[in-house]
Amino acid sequence: MTLQNFVTTGWLAAHLDEPGLGLIDASWHLPPTGRNGAVEFRAGHIPGAVFFDIDVIADTSSGLPHMLPDPVAFSSAMRKLGLGDGMHMVVYDALGLFAAARAWWMLRAFGVRDVKILEGGLPKWISEGRPLQEGAPDRQPRHFTARLDHSFVASLADVRQALASGATQVVDARPAERFLGEAPEPRPGLRTGHMPGSVNLPFLEIVEHGRLKPRDALAATIAAHGVDLAKPLITTCGSGVSAAILALAVEESGGKVAGLYDGSWAEWGARDDCPVATGPSGAERAGSA
Repeated sequence: MTLQNFVTTGWLAAHLDEPGLGLIDASWHLPPTGRNGAVEFRAGHIPGAVFFDIDVIADTSSGLPHMLPDPVAFSSAMRKLGLGDGMHMVVYDALGLFAAARAWWMLRAFGVRDVKILEGGLPKWISEGRPLQEGAPDRQPRHFTARLDHSFVASLADVRQALASGATQVVDARPAERFLGEAPEPRPGLRTGHMPGSVNLPFLEIVEHGRLKPRDALAATIAAHGVDLAKPLITTCGSGVSAAILALAVEESGGKVAGLYDGSWAEWGARDDCPVATGPSGAERAGSA
C-alpha cells in the first residue's frame, strides 16, 4: 500500500547526503527492557542522524513522563540538534515502529509539515546491509521556529468532555490486559483499568514486524475493536508513545484524530478524581454479543 507518512529505506539511501535532510533517531524503550536509546545510538545509527530523546525534549517539570515541552524549549532543542526550518525530516527508531511515531507527532504538533517515518526503521535498514555510523554527530545549530498547533493535543478536560458527550471516541492503545485491569501498570502508583466509555485498540495489533499492517488488515483490526473511522477520536495509552502509533494508523486509514491525550494513563490513573472501570468496555461487550 502507499503510505502517506512514510518513506522507504531505498528512498532514504538515495537522499542521505542531501543538505536539507533532517534525519532523526528517536529510539526509546520502556524502562523494564533495560535498553537505552542514547547508548545504542552511539554504538550505531544511520549515517547523518541525530538523537532525539523524548525524555529530554520534554516538560520535565510536569511530573509526568515525556510531556510536550513549550515551544521555546522545543525550538532550543531542535536548534542544538542542527534541525531547522525548511528541512525535510525523516524519523526512525530501533524497534521498527515505536517511538518514531511519538517524534513524528511532536514535530507536526510544533508546525513541521514535511516529516515522514522510515518504514521498517533501523531493523530494516540493518537487514538490508546498509551502513551504520558510530559516535555522536557534530552538527551546526540551525534556526527552528516552533508554533504549537493545539489541535494535536487533547487535555484532561478534552477527554472528560469526549467521554461525557460520546461525540468523539476515546481509543486506548495499551495492551488488553492492562485496559481490562488484569495486569499492573509498568509505572508504580497507578490504578489499573480504563476510562469508562473508552475503547481498546492495542497498538501491538496494528503493528506487524516493525511496520503498520497492510491497509486491509489494518482496517479490519480497527473495525473489530469497535472504532468507527467516520467519527473523530482521541488517542491515549500509558504515556503518550503508543497513542502516537494509533494516531498514525488512524490517519493512514482515513480517519480523523481530534488529538492525542498527552497525559494518558500516567495522568488519569494517578488522579482520584478520574473514574476507572475494569473488564470489557461497553463497545467490546456489544461486539461479542
